[in-house]
Amino acid sequence: MPREFSRIDRIGDQMQRELAQLIQREVKDPRVGMVTVNAVKVSRDLGYADIYVSLLSTEELTEQSPAVQDSLSVLNSAAGFLRGQVGRAMKLRVVPQLRFHFDSLLNQSRKMDRLIREAVGDQPAVPRDDNDEPVSDNPERDA
Repeated sequence: MPREFSRIDRIGDQMQRELAQLIQREVKDPRVGMVTVNAVKVSRDLGYADIYVSLLSTEELTEQSPAVQDSLSVLNSAAGFLRGQVGRAMKLRVVPQLRFHFDSLLNQSRKMDRLIREAVGDQPAVPRDDNDEPVSDNPERDA
């Protein structure tokens, strides 16, 4: 029987939804930019919540990029305000302290995608004929 989501997981999921809306609507600082809340990890004692965010950008960003540093500093300074808003929206008695981190997973996936395209090119992984059926390299195996 599959294990149900724990209370901590449900709180993290709800906090992710609430924070995404709050950052979009309430944080008016232009240094924040287009922020996506990718994940929220809540400690078991509800003391801290680590929020992993990424920035929408055309360039590849690292944690040391000035845009990332500015966005994280604004979000960390607004953490108290966001914490109060999340507590009211979720009706929690204990609201974790919010800690914002840059999520570099998006950049890693872009890098891997670029490396795969360089290695393989634009050709499909499985060659196809005119009938849109995969062409087999071993016709004896298909029989």
